[in-house]
Amino acid sequence: MFGPKIKVDKDMYQRLEKVAEVAGYSSVDEFVFHVLEREMNQIDPGGDQDPEAMREKLRGLGYIS
Repeated sequence: MFGPKIKVDKDMYQRLEKVAEVAGYSSVDEFVFHVLEREMNQIDPGGDQDPEAMREKLRGLGYIS
C-alpha cells in the first residue's frame, strides 16, 4: 500500500488508531483503506459511473450541496 499519502490532524489519527485496533485491523492504513473502499463502492459500485451521476448521488447522500 505505497503511494500518495493523506494528512489528518493528530487527534483524528489517535482516534483512528484506537478504532482500527478495536475493529481488528492490523494498521490505521488498512482501516482507512477499507473505509474509503466501502464508501466508494456505495457511490460508484462498478467504478464506471459518469461524473454527473456521481455528483447527483453525492447530493442525495448529503455529501455535497
